Amino acid sequence: MKELFAQLMSDWVGQLSAFVIAFVILMAIFFLVWFMKKSGEGPQ
Repeated sequence: MKELFAQLMSDWVGQLSAFVIAFVILMAIFFLVWFMKKSGEGPQ
């Protein structure tokens, strides 16, 4: 598993895909928190 991860991160395509996956996960967490806060405020 270590060798597979090292081989994936040795190329720019692997680094880009890891960055995109991390960005999507962080964006999902951000929107989840944001929508939960907005849903608690009630109608305006």
